[in-house]
Amino acid sequence: MKNKDLLQVAQEYGCPTYVYDAEKIASQYKRLTAAFKDVENLKIKYAVKALSNISVLKYIYSLGGGLDTVSLQEIQLGLEAGVPANKIIFTPNGVAFSELEAAAELGVQINIDSLSMLEKFGSKYPETPVCVRINPHIMAGGNRKISVGHIDSKFGISIHQIPHVLRIVENTNMHINGIHMHTGSDILDVEVFLQAAEILFSTASKFKNLEFLDFGSGFKVPYHENDIETNIEELGKKLSKRFNAFCKNYGKSISLSFEPGKFLVSQSGYFLTKVNAIKQTTSTVFAQVDSGFNHLIRPMFYGAEHEIINISHPTKHKRFYSVVGYICETDTFASNKQIAEISEDDILAFKNAGAYCFSMASNYNSRFKPAEVLWYKNKALLIRKREIFKDLISNQISIDLE
Repeated sequence: MKNKDLLQVAQEYGCPTYVYDAEKIASQYKRLTAAFKDVENLKIKYAVKALSNISVLKYIYSLGGGLDTVSLQEIQLGLEAGVPANKIIFTPNGVAFSELEAAAELGVQINIDSLSMLEKFGSKYPETPVCVRINPHIMAGGNRKISVGHIDSKFGISIHQIPHVLRIVENTNMHINGIHMHTGSDILDVEVFLQAAEILFSTASKFKNLEFLDFGSGFKVPYHENDIETNIEELGKKLSKRFNAFCKNYGKSISLSFEPGKFLVSQSGYFLTKVNAIKQTTSTVFAQVDSGFNHLIRPMFYGAEHEIINISHPTKHKRFYSVVGYICETDTFASNKQIAEISEDDILAFKNAGAYCFSMASNYNSRFKPAEVLWYKNKALLIRKREIFKDLISNQISIDLE
């Protein structure tokens, strides 16, 4: 998207607003499938938690993708978007058994990551195929909060507990049709994926009726110009060769699955905010915008850096600013960053705002959630209305006090 396109969206729908470039989502999807073109049966299942708007889900399904879900509500969103149940995998953690039962009734692929749930499910639904999520005991990811495959992680069944899994399978006569793992997010080193792959292959060889192997995701995307990222093409070449060799040794061709979230939608997203005021203190120049960590929590929560550009005056001389929000707490998007000179009412665009941005938004400080727009075929399509006061109190109950 061009600056003029983003300004058009800001003028038409106001600020703050999230904008997603459909063309960028499509190009990322095509890049991933092209990297693994040597795999006969590749399945891409988009991680709904990254960005769950039903229009985005519908669009990714139109590209050929399925969905990776972590809650019943995400399953329902996928079905509402028109994605068939057999294109959806359910990978929850720590949920009640009733959620697994409900998912089974809906007909989605179920992925189980604890021995107790596996035994309980196998005893009640021995005819329903399930996938097993393993924990490979690999520390990987951009930071500890998004590293999920290490030995202290709550996710997955330890690779050292595979004999217990096999015992449960034998006792219940259940059907294991897939093996899954996800080591973390923002993984840069291709060798980490390949190391984890060997663990997955070794585990998979112990199960005789598999239909797919699921490698999760965790591909790192660039967050600023010249930033490093996962070399998908190198990974595709190396992992495809190793996966095809595994299939040959296994005795049949099975599917290779990935569950990208950030990789598909992060770079498609822009978060548009308007500058309320420029505040000069003794040490800092603050650009105060009409949003806060209620809309974009990643900088405060993860220390994530989002490039911020002044799309109203992109060619002005650059000055140093701290960009802050209007939340009544420390609420900093960026500290001491060079941005083209900012004036009141300028529109700032936060880049890489497609993944884990709106989906983690809240009504903190009783602020409304922003609008969402899909930029599709050079048109701005509203895919979520901006909240109004009625939305804020729709589920609240005012009681009579004597």
